[in-house]
Amino acid sequence: MEEKIARAELRHARISARKVKIVIDLIRGKKADEAIAILKYTNKAAAPMVEKLVKSAMANAVNNHQMDETKLYVSEIYANQGPT
Repeated sequence: MEEKIARAELRHARISARKVKIVIDLIRGKKADEAIAILKYTNKAAAPMVEKLVKSAMANAVNNHQMDETKLYVSEIYANQGPT
């Protein structure tokens, strides 16, 4: 059985990749609900953006791939430098 993957992208965010990497390192490998809880109480500028991104990926998984919301986890997340 092939593994279903749901994804979401945030492009051209006006924040440095270095600041975002601090936040995404907190949630990599965690269950989706736990990641949302961590982001909600993280006092960093990137936290609301990453929280919205994770919620979008969860919605894509449920609506587009009919995946079970309770079994979702953050398997891969990264931040690359954008245009300067």
